[in-house]
Amino acid sequence: MTRDLEIVLLRSFVTVVRAGSISRAAATLGQAQPALSQQVRKLERTVGRPLLHRSPSGVPPTRAGEELLPYAERILSLSAQALTETGRVLTGRCGVGLLEDLAASQLPQALADLARLHPDATLEVLSMSNAAMREAYDTGRVQLVLNEVAAIPGPPRWTVRRPLVWAIGQDMDVTADPLPVVLFSNTCSWRTSVLDTRERAGRPWRVAFESNSLAGVLAALRAGLGVAALLPTNLEPAMICHDAAAPPVLPDVELGLARHPRSEGDPLIDAVETVLRSTI
Repeated sequence: MTRDLEIVLLRSFVTVVRAGSISRAAATLGQAQPALSQQVRKLERTVGRPLLHRSPSGVPPTRAGEELLPYAERILSLSAQALTETGRVLTGRCGVGLLEDLAASQLPQALADLARLHPDATLEVLSMSNAAMREAYDTGRVQLVLNEVAAIPGPPRWTVRRPLVWAIGQDMDVTADPLPVVLFSNTCSWRTSVLDTRERAGRPWRVAFESNSLAGVLAALRAGLGVAALLPTNLEPAMICHDAAAPPVLPDVELGLARHPRSEGDPLIDAVETVLRSTI
């Protein structure tokens, strides 16, 4: 008997992982928590493996959930594009500036899928410092910027909140005293919120490793050097903290999209913005 993955079940699963809890995901989707839980369990029966670790502190994905997540996100993105782009021909150029943590997610793949549907269009995806991004925005190299709200170069057209979670590497002891922490070295609200959370927890900690790139932070986690705050979409297998002795709950990150005023009415940039919003 052929097994098919239902779009509605995939959307429920992805929303739960992004939200970090069944209750927040239910509020996002406008559903009751029991109904949403049943949808995720139905997907688990279809896949044949548990997809979530269910605990009072949250519902991080299992190894199977981590493996399914990028496929689920891409299926949802392609479904949305198929409904909106079929029959249209888009041309021109669009530059997109992304926060590095988003550039490592499914967003670039979704944009590549859009470019494949419209071979006469040119898309450029950039990840750079806030100052360089603002210059690219002001000179017209990028028309869309998706970043932390405080860092975008113009007023946000829309915003979205995403949770941060503590990630750990293999063989990392989260009960270590003081707790080793891996940080992004750039000064930003992200780093500030992590440090503020640690201070409020009243638990000794030390900076074990710093990097100005996501690749460096992930490398430190793989080496078991400490714990770090990441978006759930950037977690690698076994990089999530389940232990009750783990660090305290982190605040959400508010992301926003700025669009250059001169790009209003451009069909290609309209389509790219739609992809960004549906994928994030």
